[in-house]
Amino acid sequence: MTEADRLPIVDCAAIGTEAGDRALAAELDTIFRSVGFCYFRNIGIAPELVDGLFAASRQFHAQPDAAKRALAMNATHRGYMAPNSSVIVTSTVAAVKRPNNSESLMLMHDVAPDDPRWGTEVHGPNQWPDLPGFRPTVEAYEAAMRAFCLQLLRPMALALDLPADWFAPHFARPTTFLRLLHYPPQPPDSPDDAFGSAPHTDYGFLTILCQDTAGGLEVRRADGTWLQAPPVPGTWVVNVADMLSRWTNRRWQSTPHRVKNLSGGDRFSCPYFFDMDMDSVVACVPGATEAPRFTPVRYGDYLMERLDKNYAYRKGTTA
Repeated sequence: MTEADRLPIVDCAAIGTEAGDRALAAELDTIFRSVGFCYFRNIGIAPELVDGLFAASRQFHAQPDAAKRALAMNATHRGYMAPNSSVIVTSTVAAVKRPNNSESLMLMHDVAPDDPRWGTEVHGPNQWPDLPGFRPTVEAYEAAMRAFCLQLLRPMALALDLPADWFAPHFARPTTFLRLLHYPPQPPDSPDDAFGSAPHTDYGFLTILCQDTAGGLEVRRADGTWLQAPPVPGTWVVNVADMLSRWTNRRWQSTPHRVKNLSGGDRFSCPYFFDMDMDSVVACVPGATEAPRFTPVRYGDYLMERLDKNYAYRKGTTA
C-alpha cells in the first residue's frame, strides 16, 4: 500500500505544549485541507478504557431484541436504534433509498433535570441498560474522550490562524454523542446500494472513531474513488464534519464516508461526535481569504432538521 492509498497517522503525544500544539496545528491544516480524514494516536486514552468500551458494546448488543427495544430512542435522541430505522435522506453524496443495516445505542452529554434546556431538542435523559459495570465503563471512556477533544480545540484554532482560545466559548457546553454501533455481516453478493452506513458526511464539528478489527470503513477521495480506512492498532479515525467545514468556509473538508461490512462476521465501532453548544451560531471564521460561502446558522437548528429527516422515530414510525 502506497502513501496515496492510506490515510495519514497523526501523533498527538505532545498536545498541550506550545511546540506540540503548533506542530499539530500545521499537520492538521494540511490534512483537513485535502482528504479531511486521518488517524490519531497517543491521545491519552488508556487501552483498558477502549477494551472496556468494546466489551460493554458487545454485552449490550448480545441481549435479546426485546431488552434492547425496551430502550427505544426517546424524544431527545438517546437510546436504542434498531436495524433499518435510519435512511440518510439528507446525504449530499448519494441518493440513499435503503435504510442502514446497523443497530446502535446512542448516549449523549449529561443534562441535569434542573437545567433550563431539559426536555428540549437533544437535552434529556440517557437510557442505560441494566448490565453490570456498563454505565461506569462507558462514562469513563466518554470523560476521557471529552477531555482530549477540549485539548484539541487549541491546535485547531491555531491551524486556522485564530487565537488559541477562539473555539472555547462554543464548547463550554459541548453537544456530544457516543454511539455504540453493531454491523451484522453483509452477504458478499448484496446489492451495490446496501450499506451498514450509506455514503454521508457527519453533521457537526469533529468525529473520533474507535473501530474493531473487521474493517469496512471507506473514505471518498476528491476524484470520487473510495479509499479504505482499515483498523490500525492503537489509533482512532478522525474526520471533519459539516459544521467545522462550514465554519472554515470549506478550507477544511467534510469528507463523505461509508461502511460495508463484508468481513463475514460482526463489526463493532464506537464513534464519538464532539460538537459545539446547540446555541452556537456557526459563521465564517475571521480572516477567511474568500467571501463567506454560507449564511450563519445556529447549530441546534441545523442538527434538528437532519435528525427529523433521517430517523424513523422522529417521524412516529418504528422498524
